[in-house]
Amino acid sequence: MKGGRSKSDTKKADAKLSVKKGAAATKAGKKTKKEKPVKDPNKPKRPASAFFVFMEEFRKSYKEKHPSNKSVSVVGKAGGDKWKSMSDAEKAPYVAKAEKRKVEYEKNMKAYNKKQAEGTKVVEEEDESEKSLSEVNDQEEDEDGSEEEEDDE
Repeated sequence: MKGGRSKSDTKKADAKLSVKKGAAATKAGKKTKKEKPVKDPNKPKRPASAFFVFMEEFRKSYKEKHPSNKSVSVVGKAGGDKWKSMSDAEKAPYVAKAEKRKVEYEKNMKAYNKKQAEGTKVVEEEDESEKSLSEVNDQEEDEDGSEEEEDDE
């Protein structure tokens, strides 16, 4: 091997380079991972679409006809094929159920958002009261400090 490097030498060089790249990225102030906001468990879930309302019923009937089938993908494909072959009139009851769920979801979201807004107002009021107390305390400390300076003179 004229002038060539051994495998171990190239691995060492690659490892050194990768460390330098990582260090440079963190020095530049770029975040490597984005932190997801914490999900609120009290927030209402989004309603199912008409297709998913249909699939709830279709799964039950499909499992009755094919009890030995354990594959989720087969059930999904069969449901999708049936949904595509259905006419608008056949889909209408599922669309109506989905709309009813959507209206209920919107009502729940309004109530949820109202509670969230009230909760933030309470927190803001507490913050303001704490600030006002600290400002009063700061003013009292300043007055006490100025009296001491006058006594020293």
